[in-house]
Order: sequence, then C-alpha cells, then structure tokens
Amino acid sequence: MNLFAYLKQHRKVILAAMLVIVAGGIFLFTRLNASAQEASVYETEPAALGELTAIVGASGTVRANQSVSLVWKTSGTVAQVNYQVRDQVKAGDVLAILDATSLPQSVILAQADLVSAKKALEDLLSSDTDLAQAAINLRQAQEDYDDAREYRQSLNERVTYEIVKIVVQQTPLGPRKIPRITTVKYYPDEDEKAVADEKLALAKAKLEDAQRTYDRLKDGPNPDDVAAAQARVNAAQAALDQAKIVAPFDGVITEAKPQVGDIVSAGQSAFRVDDLTRLLLEVEVSEVDINQVAVGQPATVTFDAVPGKTYHGRVTEVGAVGTTTNGAVNFSVTVTLTDADEQVRPGMTAAIEIEVVHLTDALLVPNRAVRVVNGERVVYVLRENQPVAVKIQLGASSDSYSQVSSGDLKVGDLIILNPPAVSLQPGPGNGGMRMFRP
Repeated sequence: MNLFAYLKQHRKVILAAMLVIVAGGIFLFTRLNASAQEASVYETEPAALGELTAIVGASGTVRANQSVSLVWKTSGTVAQVNYQVRDQVKAGDVLAILDATSLPQSVILAQADLVSAKKALEDLLSSDTDLAQAAINLRQAQEDYDDAREYRQSLNERVTYEIVKIVVQQTPLGPRKIPRITTVKYYPDEDEKAVADEKLALAKAKLEDAQRTYDRLKDGPNPDDVAAAQARVNAAQAALDQAKIVAPFDGVITEAKPQVGDIVSAGQSAFRVDDLTRLLLEVEVSEVDINQVAVGQPATVTFDAVPGKTYHGRVTEVGAVGTTTNGAVNFSVTVTLTDADEQVRPGMTAAIEIEVVHLTDALLVPNRAVRVVNGERVVYVLRENQPVAVKIQLGASSDSYSQVSSGDLKVGDLIILNPPAVSLQPGPGNGGMRMFRP
C-alpha cells in the first residue's frame, strides 16, 4: 500500500490527531502567556540586608536643669533691686533688699542677737594666747591650793615652842640672873581651823576652775558647745537675712517683679532663677513602649517654635512608676538636650523620637508585603513565576521595614509587594513599637 492510499484510508484518524496537537499547542501557549502575564502584574522587591532604626515617639516639655521661684520672707518696703530679667547671677548674689526701717521688730532685734551670738562663738574658738594664760593661772592656783592645804594640815598638829627665860636665883655668891630654857605648848582654837578650812575650799575650787579652763583650751572647745553657739549665730543670721533675697545657685533671672518703693509681704513672689546651662525634656512615654526605653539611648528633638531645625539629646532617666491619666498609663522619661541654643526655652513643647533599636546587616522585608495566614506571618516570594508563601518571624520594625529574625526567607528572594488576595489580612510589623522610621 502506497503512502497516498494509507493516508486516504486513515485520513479521519490523522485529522483528529492533528486537531489534538493544534489544540494542545494553543492551550499550552495560552497557559504560558497567562502565567507570564500574571507574573508581570506582581510588584516585587528582593530581600536584602540593611540598616534598621526603630524609634519610640512622644512629646515633652522643656525645663531648666534647676529652677526656683523666690519669695519674700518678711514684710517691708523694697529699698534696692540689683538684677533684672536676663541678668546672669552667681550663687549668693543679693537680688533685692528691704529698707531696714520698715522691717518687723523681730528682724531688727536679730542684729543685736547676731552680735552676741558671734561673740559667744568666738569665745569658744579662742586663740593660743588664751591657752598660755590658762596655764599660768593653773600653776598659780595649784600653788595657792598647796599653801592652803599645808597650813590646814599644820593646825592638826600640836605646836610646841621652846623659849629661854631669864630667872633670878640665889647662889653662894648672892642673887644672880641665870638663863633657863622653858617649853611652851600651843594649841589652835576652832575658829582658826574654820577659817583655814574656808581658805582651803576656796583654793580648791579655784584650782578646779583653772584646770577645766586649761583642759578646754588644750583639747579644743566642746563640739556640742560649738554646735549650739553656731546654731544661735545661724538663727540670728537667718532672721536678719529675711530682709534680702539671695540667688541660691548660678543662673539667669527669668522673672523679676519687685520695684524700688514696693511694699511687700511675706510669701509674695519676687524672682525666678533658672539654670539654662543644661536643658531637659520631661517626656511621657506609653506603657506599651516603656520597656524599649533605656538610659543612654539617643533622641532627636523638634520644636514647632523652631521650624526647620532638629536638635539632639540622650535619655538620662527612666521613671520606675507610671501615672494614669484618663485611663492611659504613661511613664516619665527625662531627655537631656546636647545641642540646645538660645532659641530653645523652658516651657516649649517638643516632639521627641527616641532611638530604641539600631541594627546593621539585618534581613529586611517591606511591611506592606507581610500577611497573616492562619495566625502566622508570611511573605509571598515569586518562584518560577508563581507566588509561594514563606513563613517568617519578625523582630524590630520601622515605618516601612521589619527585621526577619527567623524563617525560610533568603537574601535575594523576590518578595511580592502586592501578594494575591488569598493571603487574607495584612500583617503589622512586630505589633509593638509605634511611630517608627526606617
């Protein structure tokens, strides 16, 4: 059978086979073309290593390193005002003084009290000359006492005297004057003893006083006596100081109210002094974020009042106890500004971003590519033009990216940024920190 006859005989089978081949080719071409078209609609980004910075955002208020409001401690008429707003002051500078004639009687009397109290203190803190004189007085008192004691002891013994008397005696040659030794015994009476006792007691008392004085000067004054005398001086000085207002530390006058001639009363506000050499921010951080914040972390600071400028600071204190306001629990955090200038002033409101995490060479995924499927976070990667779900665990996050802490994602995998709808709801970053920046 020739070929023509064979084809003629089996033309139906051959035609059917050709139709199948053509249909299969068309189907395969259509599928391949559809797959290519589907792959082309996916927006992708390769998984890569990079830096990630996570921040905690909050607001706060500027305050001075030290700040004090000074008030008058007594009533009177202002006689002198030495400083005005913006003036620099040193600790101890007298800012204003009241007229002495306008002060209450108790303050006026404090001047005399101060003089007497200082004299008493000076007497306690005597010089070496006083010690030398005390030594002389002690020796003299000792001699006087020894003399009085010896005299008194002598009165306790019977005193016997031998005297020579001239007597007339008859002799064979007639009357003659002959010397004769006679013994006379003397006994003191009670009055004499009493006088001697009094003198001895007086000498003993003077000796004891001299000894105490010498000991006090030799060993230095009694600390309790000095403390008591100093307390009297301080009390008198404090009463006298009520007539003036003194700067308690170095700073700047930020408020000055008194004018010469003003009549003021105790408790009335006078000055405010601020130490502007170091400015602090009092920041309220949510309980959700507080465990991410630690002393030493850097921060960036911006002010609405100073547009276009960014300042820097560092966390110097983290509160241990939170406070509840309108149902929200916040913790106080102190940030110290490191580059504040004259444009930053106490009382200004600031926006603060505390850098709580900074990673390098971290495997990053775009947040918008993360989805949650059956309670697990996944990203879809494009493999052979098909989306494949890859499970991941996330670490720190920023506004745009999250760190992949574990999972099957590899550097270079093409992450689908617009994954298929089957992936259900989108997944947030790590669910913790808020207001992050990449």
